[in-house]
Amino acid sequence: MYILKCADGSYYTGSTKYLDRRLQQHQNGEGANHTKKRLPVELVYFEVFKRIDKAFYREKQIQGWSRKKKEALMRADFDALHELAKCRNESASFGSAQEAVDSLEEKAGFGSAQPAESKENSEK
Repeated sequence: MYILKCADGSYYTGSTKYLDRRLQQHQNGEGANHTKKRLPVELVYFEVFKRIDKAFYREKQIQGWSRKKKEALMRADFDALHELAKCRNESASFGSAQEAVDSLEEKAGFGSAQPAESKENSEK
């Protein structure tokens, strides 16, 4: 699972078995419609999973996040990430929403997160 920063400052979240090849596709304008209109792109974050279905699940989860929450993840600012994950509507009074999210994340078996600058030459 990876996050790209596009030339216009927007973020694109995707998943792939072969990160280096996919990044090249994005840079060549052969990637998603979102990125081909906003070149060049820069890899700013990625996570490695043993199974592509887990990466795809994580991709979909992060796509639903706010910009601030994505940026907290990229900075590895777990205090801010936790704060941004809090429910801010009437259901927050029930107190179990965060516990449910934590449980789902634990069950999903998220892989190891890596800032983009530590990316090795091998394909992820």
